Amino acid sequence: MLAQTATYDIVISGGRVMDPESGLDAVRNIGIKNGKIAVISARPLRGARMIDAQKMVVTPGFIDLHSHGINNASNEYQMHDGVTTALELEAGLPSVAGYLKGREGKALINYGTTVAHASARVKAMKEFASKLEPDTNAPMSGIPLAGRNAKIKDEEEYSRMAFLMEQGLKEGGLGLGVIPAYLPGATRSEIFRVYQMAGRWKVPVYTHVRGRGEEGIQEAIANAAGSGASVHVVHLNSSSRGALPLALEMIAGARKRGIDITTEAYPYTAGSTFIESAIFDDGWMETQGSTYNDLQWQATGERLTKETFEKYRKEGGIVIQHSMRPEWIRMAMSSPFVIVASDGMPYAKGAHPRGGGTFSKVLGEYVREMKATTLMEALRRMTLLPAQRLEAMAPQMKNKGRIKVGADADITVFDPDTVKDTGTYETGPQFALGIAQVIVNGVAVVADGKTVKDVCPGQAITGSYGKRN
Repeated sequence: MLAQTATYDIVISGGRVMDPESGLDAVRNIGIKNGKIAVISARPLRGARMIDAQKMVVTPGFIDLHSHGINNASNEYQMHDGVTTALELEAGLPSVAGYLKGREGKALINYGTTVAHASARVKAMKEFASKLEPDTNAPMSGIPLAGRNAKIKDEEEYSRMAFLMEQGLKEGGLGLGVIPAYLPGATRSEIFRVYQMAGRWKVPVYTHVRGRGEEGIQEAIANAAGSGASVHVVHLNSSSRGALPLALEMIAGARKRGIDITTEAYPYTAGSTFIESAIFDDGWMETQGSTYNDLQWQATGERLTKETFEKYRKEGGIVIQHSMRPEWIRMAMSSPFVIVASDGMPYAKGAHPRGGGTFSKVLGEYVREMKATTLMEALRRMTLLPAQRLEAMAPQMKNKGRIKVGADADITVFDPDTVKDTGTYETGPQFALGIAQVIVNGVAVVADGKTVKDVCPGQAITGSYGKRN
């Protein structure tokens, strides 16, 4: 009888509704209809599906700006972490159009990508273009190993690179993914010219900066100031390490003086990447203050030695690097302007647990246990701040990251007393505890802590460049 008299598709009743934009923090009932939040009320509501959220927090779905798990196998772990939008913005992908078309109607959560500068530059180089394989858009395929040490030689190659990047923007790219840390051949001049292109096109740069200290942050700030481009520095914790306090100070100063710069961090003391990448070229131990024993081979969980490092570097594969101090991470998680983002790797047994536990770890460990930040402040940096970072390029994000009437019904319901990351560096990502309900565009993808089968409500988050030009 209830379904016949229902006013709304879904009603979330009796939960502690927390909206970082308005500051709402009160028990309310939310009515969802046609994929949107239709009403927020203190009075009881009727719905075809009723969700009892008593003793739960009801919040905008978490927005992850930095995820390499670009398929449903990875996204299932993320949605159990409360994520409703996961984007590949650091490295980008070789074909924006191919990626968006391939996921249409098939995605569990919302998706999108930047244009891969690294891929465009190698395609533009005459010596490599004919040797490249067709675009695969596999996870992390925006980090090509071919041509990483090569330099762009002339204006013809620069023009070709610019053409390819602009093409990706017209296809819906969310900006430029620029990763000089993986490109020893990309000179400071080249990277500045890419920022100039971004400034001219009025699109943001998402960047994995050079080095493991303050120098890469300084380069990004200088490039933004000199070009007028906006910039987002990914995983500030692993990029700056011991220089994190100085990096935060530099970014805060740049923001105060009008430079459009944002940053992010993940709540773990280990990172993860390809062992065959430029990150581990000669001199990496001195540059990073790290050793062979800090490296954990994803496939087996073993810690490396000089011999196994050299063996696996020839074979290629993913390594987890334990090289950050807890106090650095706590400082990042306490900063009011550091967005929470996972840098989640493609799902695999033994992969870095951040792919399934980043947001739950912040809520369970840094908010509940450490009290390093407040619950509302943490939610603001998981929802509103990433939405605002994207809005100029993707206006549809103005309707995400908020609990308000008319907003997209991307909603996460969790138990603040039990929410917890359950993955380890041995098991890999696991479904988080305490994430009870996750709704994407008005469709439940997690119900009572379990995956809802046979639904794919995720939609593309696309850039507006093609509509502007």
